[in-house]
Amino acid sequence: MALQTAARRPSLLAASRKRRRAAISLTPLIDVVFILLVFFMLASSFLDWRAIDLDAPARAGGGASLEGALLVELRPDGIRLSGETVSLAGLAERAAAAVAERPEQKVLVWPSEGVPLQDTVLVLDRLTAAGVAQLSLIRQP
Repeated sequence: MALQTAARRPSLLAASRKRRRAAISLTPLIDVVFILLVFFMLASSFLDWRAIDLDAPARAGGGASLEGALLVELRPDGIRLSGETVSLAGLAERAAAAVAERPEQKVLVWPSEGVPLQDTVLVLDRLTAAGVAQLSLIRQP
């Protein structure tokens, strides 16, 4: 019997070496990724719920329509309204007063180079909240 067990041992070792590890199935992983994808697609909202309407300013030939418009310059060092430095709260107050006096008051917003886009959007949002309906954004030439 001792011979038989000694003869079996090498075959058992050889058989265990030949066995492969159990393969991990990727199907459950793919299912989880697909469920997460569907969840985020259904949970997302692609609506522009805070869109700001902007009018293109008139061309150089139609300068009469821009007469009396307020010019808001956004600079890296601050905000200027018609050449005068103001704070964001002061800008909103003066814009609201101008709109109360003239409801068709036009406001031109001119961001300079180096002004972050978020600052420009913040100013546009404040002007819209102040009641400015005629709002135009001027870009650099």
